[in-house]
Amino acid sequence: MILIIIMIEGGHVEGGEVTYDGRSLIIDGQRKLLFSGSIHYPRSTPEMWPSLISKAKEGGLDVIQTYVFWNLHEPQLGQYDFSGRNDLVGFIKEIEAQGLYACLRIGPFIEGEWTYGGFPFWLHDIPGIVYRSDNEPFKFYMQNFTTKIVKMMKSESLFASQGGPIILSQIENEYGNIEAAFKKKGASYVRWAAKMAVELQTGVPWLMCKQIDAPDPLINTCNGMMCGETFSGPNSPNKPSLWTENWTSFFQVYGGKPYIRSAEDIAFHVALFIARINGSYINYYMYHGGTNLGRTGAAYVTTSYYDQAPLDEYGLIRQPKWGHLKELHAAMKQCSATLLQGVRTNFSLGQYQEAYVFQEETGGGCVAFLTNYDGHNVTVQFQNTAFELLPKSISILRDCETVIFNTAKVNTEQHNKRILKRTQKFDSSDSWEEFNDVLPKMEDTSLESNTFLEQMNTTKDKSDYLWYTLRFEHNLSCTKPVLHVESFGHVAHAFLNNIYIGAAHGNHNVKGFTMDIPIMLNDGINNISIASVMVGLPDSGAFLERKFTGLRKVEIQCTEKEFYNFINFTWGYQVGLLGEKLQIYREENLDNVVWKQSTETSINRTFTWYKTFFDAPMGNDPVALNLSTMGKGEAWVNGRSIGRYWVSFLDSNGNPSQTMYHIPRSFLKISGNLLVLLEEIGGNPFQIFLNTVSIINVREDITYYHLSQ
Repeated sequence: MILIIIMIEGGHVEGGEVTYDGRSLIIDGQRKLLFSGSIHYPRSTPEMWPSLISKAKEGGLDVIQTYVFWNLHEPQLGQYDFSGRNDLVGFIKEIEAQGLYACLRIGPFIEGEWTYGGFPFWLHDIPGIVYRSDNEPFKFYMQNFTTKIVKMMKSESLFASQGGPIILSQIENEYGNIEAAFKKKGASYVRWAAKMAVELQTGVPWLMCKQIDAPDPLINTCNGMMCGETFSGPNSPNKPSLWTENWTSFFQVYGGKPYIRSAEDIAFHVALFIARINGSYINYYMYHGGTNLGRTGAAYVTTSYYDQAPLDEYGLIRQPKWGHLKELHAAMKQCSATLLQGVRTNFSLGQYQEAYVFQEETGGGCVAFLTNYDGHNVTVQFQNTAFELLPKSISILRDCETVIFNTAKVNTEQHNKRILKRTQKFDSSDSWEEFNDVLPKMEDTSLESNTFLEQMNTTKDKSDYLWYTLRFEHNLSCTKPVLHVESFGHVAHAFLNNIYIGAAHGNHNVKGFTMDIPIMLNDGINNISIASVMVGLPDSGAFLERKFTGLRKVEIQCTEKEFYNFINFTWGYQVGLLGEKLQIYREENLDNVVWKQSTETSINRTFTWYKTFFDAPMGNDPVALNLSTMGKGEAWVNGRSIGRYWVSFLDSNGNPSQTMYHIPRSFLKISGNLLVLLEEIGGNPFQIFLNTVSIINVREDITYYHLSQ
């Protein structure tokens, strides 16, 4: 279908079978008040999709929203993968089969706490490229991928203009955050991206979130927690107010604590968005928490993504969030006709109280939102009737008389708690075997340089690990030498003459870190090996292609004035670990190395691989691996990575940011499942155990909600 954009009387925009004006999206001629939720197909599995979408529908959602993950679909230039968890078409068709709409956020830059913002790393090596700018090489590849996705959706008749479920698409993502860095080329890039998208003729509207200068006919939208307060509205009276990301929680980083956003607060801001600026589309980001399987999480981001979402990481309903929002959606749908066509007025009810009223000019429909911004109960007069408003709440009145929902009043039955049932402990003396990875020396490396190589450009994101090795002759006079390392990586492990001497790491909020370790040098030749580790690639910021990671300085300090700097020495480099290269986490490759029996004395070793076999727990409940006695590394089940773990990185209260690691049921066989752990710091595999995860309903007890994580 050819998309023809024309302006007609009243500021209405035609675009195939999905149109819009200043009040709402219009689908098949009907105005729509739409509730949407983000479920990311690769953060779950195809086996989980039907249940996730069904629970979203039961929760009152109309739309499922997802990013499109470029680096998954085109891991190598021109080589595409749409299988398994990458089956985008299958995911959209499941949405369609359950009678919901879809919003496709193509990007293809997505950020999303996803490694490298969703860009495939081969893009970095395109000559002359500047990401997300009016740059010909970048625009060529961006347009190529966007076009491929659109053509794929068209070939399956998945756009609403073809009778399919996709009612919205997004190009770019939160570009307004960095546009100024590109000066004139930022504005021209926005215009180009918009024009390129429209010319793909999808027959449905295009979005640009957090993009106040989104060119017509693209709709600029809001992201955040309080868009009813922070959004200045669409940049044209002919565009509706859409909220593409209402953050139900916040992503978590290693070393950080979970962010708990209450159901009451979410509901308050949804109602305010509808009442204050005629909001007609609200998307919950995330609606399903999801898992950053493999090495997909961005820098320092935990493997568990938005576990506090209405559907938690495992796809279980989290109460009261899910149920409270379901009731809100039902209340709003009762009033949707008036909200979408009534005349809105607002007036004060008190110092911190306000009324928003929607009145139909014909038919008499009336909806009122009585808003209390204060932290205390207050009684207000509205249309000669007294209404008691709870603290920080909005009461919604059908026919401007009957309260059908209050954002701060949670049903006492809508509380549950998560139950972990231990099914297996891996403490058998003969259950584990181990392989100590080979520590590289300079003479073992094939790549050499007399300057420090940037880590991402050297590893090409094939591994988290880059070894920096050096061989030098000791002729210093100092008696108390200190190895001083400065890094723009995330972690560094140092070995001197094959002996582990220490480690250091940074955190999500700093660019780099330093490491100072007292050392004892041999007379004559010494060998230094430093493993620089990335825990995900950066996912945001201007000029992402210029980011520098890895070591910046290595020296041996004697005093402030006497030091031995190795920055211009010849260094040898090795990408990754031997076990990674040989893929010994796959059962067919186990014999590529010699494993030995693990004993209790095997614990707390660096760069050690552990393997064992286990049977799947009975039943269908989700499965999680408790790694609370491990340090840092990665875990595989039957050759599939269930993500990075970093239990040793404690938050400010002295607790690990994550100890439970989701094993999707589809990864498991009935028996004989291979578990492989790569431990880089030192942990105890004999004390880890397997759990099933379930929920039970409880009476109102807020401590359950806050403590059952």
